[in-house]
Amino acid sequence: MTEPLLDVRDLSVDYLTEAGDVHVLSGVSFAVAEREFVGIVGESGCGKSTLLFAVAQLLSPPGEIVSGEVVFRGGDMVGLRGGELRHMRWRDYSMVMQSAMNALNPMNSIGAQFADAMEAHGERSRERIRARSREVLELVGIDAVHLGSYPHQLSGGMRQRAMIAMALLFTPQLVIMDEPTSALDVVAQQSLMTKIRELQRRLGFAVLFVTHDMSVVSRYSDRVIVMYAGQIAEAAATETIFERPLHPYTRGLMNAFPSVRGPRREMAGIPGAPPDLAHPPGGCRFHPRCPEVMDICPTREPALYERDGARVRCLLYEERAAVGARAEAPRSGAAQADAAQADAAQADVTVDAAVDAAQADAAQEARP
Repeated sequence: MTEPLLDVRDLSVDYLTEAGDVHVLSGVSFAVAEREFVGIVGESGCGKSTLLFAVAQLLSPPGEIVSGEVVFRGGDMVGLRGGELRHMRWRDYSMVMQSAMNALNPMNSIGAQFADAMEAHGERSRERIRARSREVLELVGIDAVHLGSYPHQLSGGMRQRAMIAMALLFTPQLVIMDEPTSALDVVAQQSLMTKIRELQRRLGFAVLFVTHDMSVVSRYSDRVIVMYAGQIAEAAATETIFERPLHPYTRGLMNAFPSVRGPRREMAGIPGAPPDLAHPPGGCRFHPRCPEVMDICPTREPALYERDGARVRCLLYEERAAVGARAEAPRSGAAQADAAQADAAQADVTVDAAVDAAQADAAQEARP
């Protein structure tokens, strides 16, 4: 089995405050393969951005990694010193911040900031710095004349592209992106995401991407991680999670997102608010808001259960996971198909592809 490029193992992060510790991440584990595009979604405050900063080793006080490992290319980055991390940043992995206007230095031109990054990694030739800066800026669709521009002279979309160009100066293996489209209009979002995906396929780097926009992950991600209250609620291949979401929270996110195809349907938000992570609820953290809450949910904390290629943190699947583990032999192809159809019938599927499948099944059953 091929070793993943990035392997996050049981990662926990606290914010250490005078009022008490806030458990922002609790036992988060996932992996990113080479050339893979992984999207992370969830409500504000669920720990998405903190997770990226912890992976990139950019947490600052009061944030602190209290346990776990961040294994990148076979080595644990947790505990590395500043000099060791500086050698890896930009060259081996890079990060694109949420707001390029805040991340870029307003006092320096774009070209000067590119040069700073390259000089920090030992490049001294002004000619090579200029050539590479022109190359990466044109790579993201910006004329090289803008190397002399300052951040405020560029549009929002151009600033984000400039940040991506800087992230690609050394062609890293992993690019970490914290909501790079959040400040852009829909047209600029589409253009930027298409360019990111094109570059990823051409250059072969992996992407770890945070967003609130379900349409972005549905179109561009290979795999989706859904986070809630500092934990992974569900993780699966993009097609799987959109065709058959398992966790009630994931289905709630789907219901809150409008569709541009298929029959019109009423959208419904998720009632209540995310919990206070300084004092998270007992048992399942989603149970105060869950439409399928059971008596056991407030007292038993669910694990991440394997279910048809997905991982889901919900007690609805605890017994099913145990039954699956006791199976004596693998299912046949026909049995797997029957089980998948039964699962789809039971789940409250709300995305367009699943609606189309349900309509097709209904039409087939109606035939004499």
